[in-house]
Amino acid sequence: MKYNFFSNRKIFVSITTTKNSNWREKIREINKFKIEEIALFPTCLPEEERKALYGQLEKSIVKNIPVVHLRSDMNPAEVAYLKKKYKTKVFNIHTEAEYPLKHNLLKYRKVIYVENVFRGFDEDMLKKYAGICLDFAHLENDRLVNEERFFKIVREIEKFNIGMNHLSGIKKGGQGSRINEAGETRIDNHFLKNLSEMDYLKSYPSRYFSSFLAIELANSIKDQIEVRDYLYKLLRNHK
Repeated sequence: MKYNFFSNRKIFVSITTTKNSNWREKIREINKFKIEEIALFPTCLPEEERKALYGQLEKSIVKNIPVVHLRSDMNPAEVAYLKKKYKTKVFNIHTEAEYPLKHNLLKYRKVIYVENVFRGFDEDMLKKYAGICLDFAHLENDRLVNEERFFKIVREIEKFNIGMNHLSGIKKGGQGSRINEAGETRIDNHFLKNLSEMDYLKSYPSRYFSSFLAIELANSIKDQIEVRDYLYKLLRNHK
C-alpha cells in the first residue's frame, strides 16, 4: 500500500483575528467557497467581540471547528459551547507565564494543548494538560535565532504528546525580520507573500505533525486554500 502522509492528518484553513486580519471578510469568503470545516483563532478578540464573531458564525455555512486557539479570558462555558456547537476536538493555550488564564479550564485538560511561544515550555504546565501544540514557525524561528530554546523544546517534544499544530511562514534569508516586545528577533510571520515560505516544514520529521494542522495566517481564505493545496502536495510523501 502506497504511503500517504495525510491518511490520518488534515489541514484546516482558519479565521484569524490579528490586527491585519478581517474576520468578517473571512466568514464571507468561507460562505463563498462553501467551506464547512475550519480552524478558529479568536485570540485577539475580547469577550464582546467574540460574541459578535460567534453570532456571524452561526449564520454561516460552518458546521465544524475541530481546532480552536483559546484566549486567556475564555471561560469553561465558552469551551463547552464550542465543543457542543462545532464539535471542537482540540484547543490550545499559551503558557501561563505569558498569558495567565482568568478561569480554571482543567475540566477540559484532556483536550487542551500548550503552545510553544516566546519562553519555551513550562514542563509542570505540560503535565497539567494534554501535551503540546507545536507551532512550527515558532520552532523554526528558534532554530535559526535561539538555539538554546530550540533544543530545550525538542527535548520536551520527545517527552510529551503533540496533539495539534499551527502552520505559518518563515521569511527566507531573514527578510522581513522584526523585533518583538521582548527584544527578540522574529522571522516567523502570520502573513504569507510566497508559498515557498512554507517549505521549511519538510525539514521536520512526520512524528512532529499531529492529526490537526491549522493554518495560522492573516491572509485571505482564497490565499489559505492555495497554501493548503500547496502543503498537501509538498508533504504528501513526507516521512
